[in-house]
Amino acid sequence: MKQMQGLDASFVAMEQADAPVHIGSIVIYDPSTAPGGFVRFKDILSFMESRLHLASTMRQKMVKVPFGIDYPYWVQDINFDLEYHVRHLALPKPGDWRQLCIQAARIFARPLDLDRPPWEITVIEGLDNVEGVPKGSYAMVSKVHHSAIDGVSGVDMMNALHTLTPSVEPPATVDEWRPESDPSQIGMFMRGYTRSLVNPWRQANAMRKSLPGLARATKGLIKKDFDFKAILETPKTRFNGTVSPHRMVGACTFPMEDIKLIRNLSPGSKLNDVMLSIVGGTMRNYLKSKNELPDTSCTAMAPISVRAESEKNKLGNQVSAMFVPLGSHIANAAERMVYVHQETGKAKSFTNALGARQTSEMAKLAPQPVMNIGASLFTKFKLADHIKPAINTVVTNVPGPPMPIYSAGAKMVGVYGMLCLVDGMRLGHIVQSYCDDVTLSFTADRSAVPDPDFYTQCMQKSFEDHLKLALAAQASQEPKSEDKSKTTRTVKTKVKPKSKTTAESKTVKSNGVRKPLN
Repeated sequence: MKQMQGLDASFVAMEQADAPVHIGSIVIYDPSTAPGGFVRFKDILSFMESRLHLASTMRQKMVKVPFGIDYPYWVQDINFDLEYHVRHLALPKPGDWRQLCIQAARIFARPLDLDRPPWEITVIEGLDNVEGVPKGSYAMVSKVHHSAIDGVSGVDMMNALHTLTPSVEPPATVDEWRPESDPSQIGMFMRGYTRSLVNPWRQANAMRKSLPGLARATKGLIKKDFDFKAILETPKTRFNGTVSPHRMVGACTFPMEDIKLIRNLSPGSKLNDVMLSIVGGTMRNYLKSKNELPDTSCTAMAPISVRAESEKNKLGNQVSAMFVPLGSHIANAAERMVYVHQETGKAKSFTNALGARQTSEMAKLAPQPVMNIGASLFTKFKLADHIKPAINTVVTNVPGPPMPIYSAGAKMVGVYGMLCLVDGMRLGHIVQSYCDDVTLSFTADRSAVPDPDFYTQCMQKSFEDHLKLALAAQASQEPKSEDKSKTTRTVKTKVKPKSKTTAESKTVKSNGVRKPLN
């Protein structure tokens, strides 16, 4: 039995029927690489069962303290049933991407049963008409409660359920898992009451440790090393407000080489800067089409992992955050890249000065009753509809393996993230890398983004705007040649291009209605 910390418990407190707090993914597999060239559902179950002990998240459930006076506990579920957590369905013909997105959105919108280990995987067969995916492929739509994992520990869970080769042999490690009975409610109440008496001293000690970071941050503010003007001017958009029960999902896939090339628009920038700028352009394109583009920049919250090497494959969240303007008020993609790069530099400097790890530790000490009451009042009175937002979206970066991986012998050919939405934030993005590709996925409230296919087009256009300028800049720096084919790149796109100079990229269509870009 292990107790949650404050940040993990806050996700439990935020759980609402219309806004379940879980994260997940859509992963597509090609079964032709598996032994025999096919994978049955029972093969998937057998493969997972042999590897459950490699991910501690899989067989632990949460047990809440009576009256919510303290953080919940994690307990090894004595009634664990793998077949409850892994479901199975098939798409009707034609089995295309739009149908997969609709199913994934419906599955993701439903809350998890928090009386069981908080995760589910739905195997979806019949993907016979998804562009760029081998016929006969299947998908696994997963969701895991955010109290159990963050992005990095989610990668640990993915690693546990995958291999580097098509081999389906059980791992050599021994499964030493032992179930536990639920703890006594009286005992948990007494322990929680005792902890509530000493919590003020724990908070004071944590505050004492954070004083050096606060001093550094204050010094930086006085010297104007940090600038919060853009964040203070975060506009209220359709992406803010109270969340409805309905979800939309979609994604685009870009070649890693193109993302690396775009980095040259602002020397010294990182992959994350590129993706933040692309998101800024996406939101600009979308809001402009609705005649709702604000004069000031939209702002994103970007989670930062502070998980140490020794904390891998452990439950819970080890994250801090930085707040970055996305440059949605800037039309030129190159200028937006420079702006975002500068703003992320400021945000990182402030986070480093304050101490990302210490900020995360402070968040662990918030009293559970305060979190429960605060979350309940915020939702009941729909305060998100009335207050000025601090952010307009979340952009989280989840690193993936640079080489192919396999599950039950089937090769993973695509991965697309999904994340929870909460009151005040009705749109979120996940960046994931895998082999030579980078995917940019979004999860949206249907009332905020009723046309996700068009939002995908906005995303594709933003990427192409960046790449077009990056290619032009590269060409201007290269020596002139009589053979233009050596210095000019031939480009293609699966979205109808607006010009002859567009990027070669894979675009995955989401469910929704197509509209022309302005």
